[in-house]
Amino acid sequence: MAIRKLISFDWAIKKLLRDKANFDILEGFLTELLKDEIKILEILESESNKNGKENKFNRVDLKVKSEKHGFIIIEVQYEYEIDFFSRILWASSKVIAEHLDEGKAYGNVPKVISISILYSDIGKGDDYIYHGTTCFKGIHNKKIMELVEKEKEYYELNRVFNVFPEHYLIKLGKFNEITKDSLDESVYFLKTATIKDDFTAKGIKKVQKSLDVLQLDLEERRAYEAHQENLHYQASMMESSYGVGERKGIRKGRIEEKIDIAKNLLDILEVDVIASKTGLNIKEVEALKDKRLPHIQR
Repeated sequence: MAIRKLISFDWAIKKLLRDKANFDILEGFLTELLKDEIKILEILESESNKNGKENKFNRVDLKVKSEKHGFIIIEVQYEYEIDFFSRILWASSKVIAEHLDEGKAYGNVPKVISISILYSDIGKGDDYIYHGTTCFKGIHNKKIMELVEKEKEYYELNRVFNVFPEHYLIKLGKFNEITKDSLDESVYFLKTATIKDDFTAKGIKKVQKSLDVLQLDLEERRAYEAHQENLHYQASMMESSYGVGERKGIRKGRIEEKIDIAKNLLDILEVDVIASKTGLNIKEVEALKDKRLPHIQR
């Protein structure tokens, strides 16, 4: 069975999927995930286009306005963030605030769906796709609150949770690359940047045609290869800088490196986050912040 090497999804988001001619690729993926036909109206400015270099490395995202499902945020997350869940909550809330016109009734709050494609292992759980919704459950009878008929008519929705933001987490590291259905075929592509010829997921044939690495011209291919190489390099640097605190026999030079990183983060991150990202303990970071500990001896 032939397997074709394709452009990775993160590069496609950056360069190709913003083109209206390729909307059907995104529509196919979203239709498989949401189990409902998705029609994209437009691609909007996303956070990764606005933020600094560090955030652009850590994630790339796309904001889509759809016909029936409101705004959909699709992001690729490269590395672990201890405050990840708070950030996706903020991102969903920000879209709501941005797209509720001043003076409009709250019933005009837009629907937001957030989809995170995760290369890092965030949270605890063995599944590879999670769906988070807001529901109201009775404390005593445990029954889920539903909309009454006039509320259904007002919202043009059937379920309470449809009013609130929804979050999908796709944990690629937990996917074993065994494709049991068409959604798995899409996840297989997300993880491996390859597609098997017998795949039948919606839009998958367009993916084969439009995201073929061999179709890139020389300049585009060099840029793509440089992007992939940079990701490998950055991942290695992150492993060296942030992950070494968990290993025994660490060299003293690495300690100094972590101290420098911590100093650079003091004005932008909380102490516990800096400790998590560098491997220093909280007391050491607090000491750096108080300028009492220029060097740490271990």
